[in-house]
Amino acid sequence: MADEDAKPLNYVHETVLKKRKNNEQWAINRREQLAARKNRNKQNQQFAIKRPEDFVKEYRDKELDRVQCKRRLKLTKLTEVDLKSKLLFVIRIQGKNDMCPQTRKMLKRLRLRHILSGVFLRANSGVLRMLTIVEPFVTYGYPNLKNVRELIYKKGRGTVDKKEVPLTDNIVVEQALGKHGIICIEDLVHEIANVGPHFREVSAFLWPFRLKKPERFPKMKKKAFKNGGDSGNREEHINEFIDLLN
Repeated sequence: MADEDAKPLNYVHETVLKKRKNNEQWAINRREQLAARKNRNKQNQQFAIKRPEDFVKEYRDKELDRVQCKRRLKLTKLTEVDLKSKLLFVIRIQGKNDMCPQTRKMLKRLRLRHILSGVFLRANSGVLRMLTIVEPFVTYGYPNLKNVRELIYKKGRGTVDKKEVPLTDNIVVEQALGKHGIICIEDLVHEIANVGPHFREVSAFLWPFRLKKPERFPKMKKKAFKNGGDSGNREEHINEFIDLLN
């Protein structure tokens, strides 16, 4: 009976098998070529000789960033009262070529070491001051519950023994945050979305989110979002930006 019920195997012509094998080998070779080219370009950049004009331009750009940073701190008086939400999601959108040391230090404190990395922050005077310093290099706003949940479930990674661990199991969450009454991923979502009493511990447990760069991604402008640029406070419009990168 078992032999009668068994379905006959589909016959695949030998030329089709050969073509499949060739395609697979071509794909492997192509990946290796691209990896080798990327590595070669990286090494060439390290040993590239800079012209004197490049050093002068780099120095002027960094000095300009330092001056503008001081000006922003003087002119901008952003307070928690001015914001519509205590929860902020901050995304880094610029590199470090024209960045002064103070700006680089603040981005490091915010854990935004890479372009298109993002973190949840609670709005307070210290955070708002740091965001004022790094404003041309970041964009931020008020994430909705849908995006908080999707970011944590899709891209969430936790810290275990100073190592990055994917949130594939509630046991990881319970071992790290169980003492605070947070035992599952949904508890993480609730604590972040509502800016709960253990927000600081939860945000420190979560690694910065690595957002995906779409194929057609426009060059980000340092001008403020409210003035037609891409940096600074987007308010609720940050959710459209997260959808683009998620």
